[in-house]
Amino acid sequence: MSAHCCTAPAGDNNNDPSYRKALWVALAVNAAMFLIEAGAGAFSGSAALLADAVDFFGDAANYGVSLAVLALAPVWRSRTALIKGITMGAFGFFVIGKTLWNAASGIMPEPLTMGIVALLALCANVGVAVMLYRFRGGDANMRSVWLCSRNDAIGNVAVMIAALGVFGTGKGWPDLAVAAVLGLLAIWAATTVIRQSMIELKHAPIKS
Repeated sequence: MSAHCCTAPAGDNNNDPSYRKALWVALAVNAAMFLIEAGAGAFSGSAALLADAVDFFGDAANYGVSLAVLALAPVWRSRTALIKGITMGAFGFFVIGKTLWNAASGIMPEPLTMGIVALLALCANVGVAVMLYRFRGGDANMRSVWLCSRNDAIGNVAVMIAALGVFGTGKGWPDLAVAAVLGLLAIWAATTVIRQSMIELKHAPIKS
């Protein structure tokens, strides 16, 4: 990740109607996929699928918050991004804890459900990521939205690989490994968003 991306100034895209429309679509897609993956994760016993479902829920909330602050001053968008970064980090630690619990319990996930739902989620997230791609270089708030979408698509591919691993080995460790990676990815993305939002807040006008 380049220094230019981490310190990019807030752009006019926050007031772009196409950006607002993209966020509404992303909100609807993520809310729907949360319900689908949560049910499928509980049915299949997959820690990776449940982790991805929780991520969908967090992203839906993030898109809603992003819509709420689009018309506010840049300092408020940076403050919101800071909160979202902290939330992303908390999600990562939750996933790691859930992974450890599943490992201790010896739960064996059902790979077919994992693979089908992960493929559906990948299609949804690629569509959202493509919509938001041109907005990825804005302020910390816009960057956090792009990172959420990108991480989701990566996570979906990882869950599909985990499903193949579980099917091929007859063991649950591929599911646990992918869930742990998803947790670490969320923590890494959180530090990126928090770092940029802190830089923006440091240079924000005192009166906002």
